[in-house]
Amino acid sequence: MAQATIFQSSLRLVFETGFDQEGKPILKSRTYSNLNVAATPDQVYRAAQALASLTNHPLYSVERNDRSEIYENE
Repeated sequence: MAQATIFQSSLRLVFETGFDQEGKPILKSRTYSNLNVAATPDQVYRAAQALASLTNHPLYSVERNDRSEIYENE
C-alpha cells in the first residue's frame, strides 16, 4: 500500500485590493514558505489572521500548499 509524507508546506494569503471597472474584486497574494508541516488548520488560520492584520487590505482567502513524497510501504 502506498504512503505519503508531507515534506514541505507553504501558506498563501489572498487579499482583496480593490475592484475593477466591472465590479469584480482585484486580488493579490503573498506566499510564506517553510510552514511547519505539523501545523494544524487552526494554527495556520490564526497565523494567517495575525499576518493579515499587518496589512491595509481585507483577507480574501487562506490557502495551505503541501508537497508530499509518495512511496510504497513494504
